[in-house]
Amino acid sequence: MYLSKLFIPLLKENPSEAKIKSHQLMLRTGMVKQSSAGIYSWLPLGFKIMKKIENIVREEQNKIGAQELLMPTIQSAEIWKESGRYDDYGDEMLRIKDRQGKELLYGPTNEELITEIFRSSIKSYKSLPQLLYHIQWKFRDELRPRFGVMRCKEFFMKDAYSFDISDEEAKISYNKMLFAYLNTFKRLGLTAIPMAADTGPIGGDLSHEFIILAETGESKIYSDKRIFDIDISKHSNKEDSIKDLRKKYDEFYSVTDDKFNEDEFKKKVTIENQLVTKGIEVGHIFYFGDKYSKPLNCSVDLKDGKKVYVKMGSYGVGVSRLVGAIIESKFNNNIMKWPETVSPFEVVIIPSLQKNDKTNYLKAEKLYNELKKDNIDVLLDDTDEHLSAKFKKFDLIGIPYQIILGSKSTNDKFEFKEVNEKTESLSINDIKNKFLNKRKAN
Repeated sequence: MYLSKLFIPLLKENPSEAKIKSHQLMLRTGMVKQSSAGIYSWLPLGFKIMKKIENIVREEQNKIGAQELLMPTIQSAEIWKESGRYDDYGDEMLRIKDRQGKELLYGPTNEELITEIFRSSIKSYKSLPQLLYHIQWKFRDELRPRFGVMRCKEFFMKDAYSFDISDEEAKISYNKMLFAYLNTFKRLGLTAIPMAADTGPIGGDLSHEFIILAETGESKIYSDKRIFDIDISKHSNKEDSIKDLRKKYDEFYSVTDDKFNEDEFKKKVTIENQLVTKGIEVGHIFYFGDKYSKPLNCSVDLKDGKKVYVKMGSYGVGVSRLVGAIIESKFNNNIMKWPETVSPFEVVIIPSLQKNDKTNYLKAEKLYNELKKDNIDVLLDDTDEHLSAKFKKFDLIGIPYQIILGSKSTNDKFEFKEVNEKTESLSINDIKNKFLNKRKAN
């Protein structure tokens, strides 16, 4: 892609309405544009990053045997009345009527709809367990939407639902999802810790929030520092390994403020290991047994002919919210560096093209075409801005690797730089091999 052809409406200054760095950066680099309060259009740069996050989320769901489907954004009010949540959910639910006067709603979550799908399709215990998920837009009418995509009205979310015949088997599904989430966040370059949390309007008696540390986080957390030393790469997706990993996390005190108990914290955590700070929620999982299956009469036949209400859990991760969360985690001293797994481009070519420097332009174009031959996703800055202005711009955009064609470049060597690292002098083949080797390693 040539920068001159990329739809990327850059802003020179931080918009006055943007109070946190992710909101500022997403507006300045043309990732999103506000449509109305709490609702955004996702422009090419931001949309590309979000789709990469979505693909990672999907891959980790598939690895644990979850099956993807797609439910609509608009739901019937009838099933919500059946579960008892229609009136209880509150003003965050956007209620509407169609031309026949039928009551509908813009889905804030999908427990009712997935239960209705399941109960009309599955009748025998032989079909369990089931893990189903979709990635879809949600809407919650926030009273005070703020912080850009971190707390908005319309958001893109992966929500999954498990169906089991017993509490024991349901906990296995719960632990599988916990494991999938930990791997998802690791691939996104984030260290997310599962913390015991309140179940809120979803309900149930078991819940974990996945929190990343960030000064701008809205969640206050209390934790044992040693929990950050747990290495999930030493565990596989086999049941015993996941169970062992879950035990390791449960050994350490780690809760959000709604579960905090000061006496328990001081008793379980030595002073030198106490961590009290702020974090951002990037995922939330719940186990709620038959909270929805019972009122919605969702049961299966057991081997002896008896019926049992299925045991359910739900598991959410904000895909669009993760774009902002990664920025909050990675943006430092006015420099952004996207994790390679979600960067909008693998590398950017930054040539000095002032005074119609045709030699540098031809070299840059040749390099661009060579990288494209190997399917390396490259951006070429073909504008005539001064190099210093280009560097500032790409400090914000955050592409992790840069190839600079300036005064230090020679006929066959280029300045190759990873953001925040030293510059190397490399040939075209050396550069290509760097990316091809990374691809093999992944």
